[in-house]
Amino acid sequence: MPPAQSPLDSLISSAIEKNPHLQQRKLRVEARQGHVVLRGVVNSYYQKQMAQEALRRLEGVDQIENHLEVNWL
Repeated sequence: MPPAQSPLDSLISSAIEKNPHLQQRKLRVEARQGHVVLRGVVNSYYQKQMAQEALRRLEGVDQIENHLEVNWL
């Protein structure tokens, strides 16, 4: 059984799922005590920035490390 999501994890998942620039992306997010780390692959620097911006204003997010890789197709 997977561990239960924290309220912050739920907010982050929802923000990424609702963002039209990030749909169908397999992003991995680690969140602990307001520190969020983004990992995965996106198709453009714009998508990389949009992933970060989608989380920036969420309550409980204090710091974002954006380690998303851009893979030009």
